[in-house]
Amino acid sequence: MSPQAIMSEMNTAFINEARCPVYASFFGAMGCAASIVFTVLGASYGTAKSSGAIFASGILRPERLMQNTLCAIMAQILSIYGLVASVIISGDLVEKMPLHQGFLQLGAGVSVGLCGLAAGFAIGIVGDAGVRASSQQPRLYIGMVLILIFAEVLGLYGVIVGILMLTKSKENITVCTF
Repeated sequence: MSPQAIMSEMNTAFINEARCPVYASFFGAMGCAASIVFTVLGASYGTAKSSGAIFASGILRPERLMQNTLCAIMAQILSIYGLVASVIISGDLVEKMPLHQGFLQLGAGVSVGLCGLAAGFAIGIVGDAGVRASSQQPRLYIGMVLILIFAEVLGLYGVIVGILMLTKSKENITVCTF
């Protein structure tokens, strides 16, 4: 083997070692976990916060009980966003992967998770106030629904950014050979 071939192989091994460390998949796994954990926290807060108002208003107007459960339903949609992102990320997790890909998976998971957490807080607060107000004045229900939609879209923005990041994590990456 010529000296140039030996140097080329050493450089390739060095590049693969620097770009494909053994801990790269850890970041992808953390992105997968962050996605589902934070969205479920947001969904549970939104459900719990709005459920108190749903039951309290059910005493005053029991005929509106099912209509007022929209807040809790919209909060639970956030956990579906986290589940979808986690499944997509987990499908790309391998033992040896480029560090770049692991970082993008972490970023995607955190993006989905924190946006879902923020949306869950917004849905819970809006749902609590909106259900109580619309029980006293039914014409406020449409306004509450519009504000809930705006709050839900915050979680959707995180999913869109996460999918864009996951798409980028598959383009022009180093192939980890060892």
